[in-house]
Amino acid sequence: MAILRPALRRASPDWPAYLADRAARRRHPLLVDYFTAGCPAAETPIAEVPMVAMDMETTGLDARRHAIVSIGLVPFSLSRIRLAERRYWVVRPSRPLSRESVTYHHITHSEVAAAPDLEAVLPDLLEALAGRLAVVHYRHIERPFLNEAVRARLGEGIRFPMIDTMSLEARIHRQSLWARFRRWLGRPPVSIRLQNSRARYGLPAYQGHHALTDALATAELLQAQIAAHYTPETPVGQLWS
Repeated sequence: MAILRPALRRASPDWPAYLADRAARRRHPLLVDYFTAGCPAAETPIAEVPMVAMDMETTGLDARRHAIVSIGLVPFSLSRIRLAERRYWVVRPSRPLSRESVTYHHITHSEVAAAPDLEAVLPDLLEALAGRLAVVHYRHIERPFLNEAVRARLGEGIRFPMIDTMSLEARIHRQSLWARFRRWLGRPPVSIRLQNSRARYGLPAYQGHHALTDALATAELLQAQIAAHYTPETPVGQLWS
């Protein structure tokens, strides 16, 4: 097994202290409860961390102009994926669907017309996330979209630690000495998209762009990444962002 040594990178926030501070400062009870649940200490081995894979489908890529359409959650650990505890919601976006977004995620106008606003599912969503470390593939979607959506409905934003499986792939295939050597040879960069990343670990191809399926795919990918490049004793602080 090739163990990936931690790369020199910008230090991540002290997430336990940040969440405790947010719990003390928040006013809305949903957010107080979420932040009070906290997160593991940075030195906690990844094998001991309860996690939840999360994926969202949206009407576009800009959290200021677009909105969430669906959310999928799959609780898991390094040793087990708790598929029976999965959660999936279609929600009515605050902005209209475009033809391009319907083609992309296959959620139709009639589906969102009958769906609840995100505010109605926030209690269940935050309860499912509380006390678990979120795992996503490209945090620059889930983090800003959820923050903007919560701020619009509760008057306060939300931010929390995430393990980003795309970022872990980037450390290997975009930021390593081998990746730099490939660029020096003029070779194209290795794809770090979800399905391409999974294929490198021999994981099966799933139909993409469904929030629940992609959440499951992300959980399986992290398990494979840890098995291939880290150890169960790797401190979670080396992995989160």
